[in-house]
Amino acid sequence: MTHTLVFENARVVLPEAVSEGWVAVAGERIVEVGEGRAPERGIDLGGDLLAPGLIELHTDHLESHLKPRPKVSWPTTAAVVAYDAQIAASGITTVFDSLRVGDDADRGSQDDELEGILKAIDTARSQDLLRADHRLHLRCEICADDVVEQTQRLLDRHAVGLMSLMDHTPGARQFVDLGAWRTYYGGKSGLPEAALDCFMERKRAQFAANYASNRAALVTLARLRSVVMASHDDATPQHVEESIADGASVAEFPTTLEAAAASHAAGIAVLMGAPNVVRGGSHSGNIAAESLAREGVLDILSSDYVPASLLMGGFELARRIEGYDLSAALNTVTLHPARATGLSDRGRIAAGLRADLVRIRMSNDLPVVREVYRVGQRVL
Repeated sequence: MTHTLVFENARVVLPEAVSEGWVAVAGERIVEVGEGRAPERGIDLGGDLLAPGLIELHTDHLESHLKPRPKVSWPTTAAVVAYDAQIAASGITTVFDSLRVGDDADRGSQDDELEGILKAIDTARSQDLLRADHRLHLRCEICADDVVEQTQRLLDRHAVGLMSLMDHTPGARQFVDLGAWRTYYGGKSGLPEAALDCFMERKRAQFAANYASNRAALVTLARLRSVVMASHDDATPQHVEESIADGASVAEFPTTLEAAAASHAAGIAVLMGAPNVVRGGSHSGNIAAESLAREGVLDILSSDYVPASLLMGGFELARRIEGYDLSAALNTVTLHPARATGLSDRGRIAAGLRADLVRIRMSNDLPVVREVYRVGQRVL
C-alpha cells in the first residue's frame, strides 16, 4: 500500500501507552499504526512525540481577539483568523468556540454581535482560512432575561455542538465568596461600588424570577436538538442532582471536591481549567484541578483563557500526579473530550480515524508544538 504520509521514528501517543513506531495516513484518515521501523520511508520525526490533535471544549479566548482592549473592537473576520492561528499553534485541531448568550454586565452579548461573530467564522471557513475544525458552544447565562429567546434563535440558525448552563449569581457556585464576585465583576465592568451593589441586587432578583423556568426551557431546547449539555460551576450535591436530571454530559469547573466526585461517579465527565493545573490552583479560590486529579475524578482539561495551557496542562499532570503516565494525561485533552461530545471519529491515533495529529518536541519540561495536521493536511 502506498500512503499519502508516513510518520516514522516517532513516539506515538496511544490511549494506553507511548509506542516507538510509525503512523501511516491516506487522504483524511489514519490507515495504519505500527511499532518499530516503518514499512516505507516517510517523514522522520527524530524521536519527537506524535499525538492526536487536541480537542478544546471551552475557550473564552475569541473574546480577547474581538475586544483586545476596553472599548476597542477588532475587525471580526481578522480577529477570528488570528484566534484560529493561535488555537492551531497550541496543537488544537478541534475547538468549540464558546460564545456567551444572555445579557450580562461584563459583556452583554446581543443578537447582532453574536450573528456577526458566527458570520465571520462561516466566512473564514468557506474561504478555507481556518486551520482548526470550529464548532459552536453556547454558554447560556441561565438567569438572564433574554437567554431563552437568544438561544432559540441561534439554534434555529446554526449547528450547535455544546450548551453549558451557567449561573453567576453572587453568593452561589463560583462566587460563594462575595469578595471574589466583587473583584471579578467590578474589574470587568468598571462599575463603582454603589452601582456594583445595585447590580448585585439585580442579579439576585433575576435568579429568583428566572432560574427555574429558564433552566427548564434551555434543557428542553437542547434535548429537542440533541445538543450535548454541560453544567457549570456545580458546588453542591443538589447542583449535581440537577445536572443528572437534566442529562448533562460534562461538568465544567465544579468548585468543590464533593461536586466533582459526585459528577464523576454519575458518569458526567469532569472538566477543569488547564491554567489551573499550570498555575497550581484556581484564580478564584475554588478547588484546584490538581486536587481532583489526585482523587481520580478529573476527566477533561480545557484551556479556558490560555490556549497554550492545554498541552502544558496535560504534560504537567503526567509530571506531577502519581498514576498519570503521559498517555493517561493526554487523554484528558484528546480522547475524553471527544467521547464526552460524541466525536467518535477523532481523539486517538487508530486506523480509520481522522488524521488529526500534532508533532511535539520537548525542551526540558516544556512541550513545543512543531507541526499540526488536520484531516491529513498540514496546517502548521
